[in-house]
Amino acid sequence: MAGNSQRRNRRTSNKKGAQVGSGGKRRRGLEGKGPTPPASARKGHVQNRAANAKAKQTARRQVARRGGKGTSEMVVGRNPVFEALRDGVPASMLYVQQYIDNDERVREALQLAADRGGIHLMEAPKPELDRMTNGLNHQGLVLQVPAYEYAHPDDLAAAAFDDGEDPLIVALDGVTDPRNLGAVVRSVAAFGGHGVVVPERRAAGMTAGAWKSSAGAAARTPVARCTNLTRTLEAYRKAGLTIVGLAADGEAEVGDLTQLGGPVVIVVGSEGKGLSRLVGETCDFRVRIPMPGGTESLNAGVAAGVVLYEASRHRVR
Repeated sequence: MAGNSQRRNRRTSNKKGAQVGSGGKRRRGLEGKGPTPPASARKGHVQNRAANAKAKQTARRQVARRGGKGTSEMVVGRNPVFEALRDGVPASMLYVQQYIDNDERVREALQLAADRGGIHLMEAPKPELDRMTNGLNHQGLVLQVPAYEYAHPDDLAAAAFDDGEDPLIVALDGVTDPRNLGAVVRSVAAFGGHGVVVPERRAAGMTAGAWKSSAGAAARTPVARCTNLTRTLEAYRKAGLTIVGLAADGEAEVGDLTQLGGPVVIVVGSEGKGLSRLVGETCDFRVRIPMPGGTESLNAGVAAGVVLYEASRHRVR
């Protein structure tokens, strides 16, 4: 009898079907999980990796088209910080050394930062400021200047056309002094220009020095950055703009060029080397500034101001 009972128990335990107390886990496991996602949405699939790579490339192109950001910088020292705040250089943070000797210049800088608003004050120990400035003589004051938001070259011409005006743009070729860039921005603003274009490499950018030289004009005059100046000038020509380059051996004098009255890009080279070969060959006209006094060349800021004045005389406002 005992043997028969054990055989019956084994047969019962081997029966198919859900066991008592499963809680319906088997039933939930059989429920559908919805439609199978496409290959491009399945993590690890080759099409998914390709889709992700394409999305990243698109994002990079969009950033490049907007012009992108420059790099942030720091202004150090009591007088430089005070002058930057006084001249309207954008700032996000003013670091003040703990237990600083509170002289008149420090008080003036703190007051300017408070009056401007939007500038955070941060007290920091001297070793921390030394580390931030790589050991420069900061004198207890460090001003953080945020990265500049560059425009895209296409935006400058488009904005002018949208306003019903002929674009007047200055492009800089090989100008590496930020003070010259600031002076050009100031001249463009003074004569009703629509912006300045600079290359990404081997060229001055919108640093604190450029902001100061612009005397506030950088706040209302866009600066665009391009990866290749020659291609940018060719794109401007296709959009209907005349490319005018400044050169000491130019074929015509700047005052005789009537094309300055229309949509135009004025290209200014460096004081020492002038226009590079490829940029010079891209220009529709190369003009010279007559200098009876015998000076060999003008710096970029002065040269741009002279040509912008001539352009303003030709243009109907």
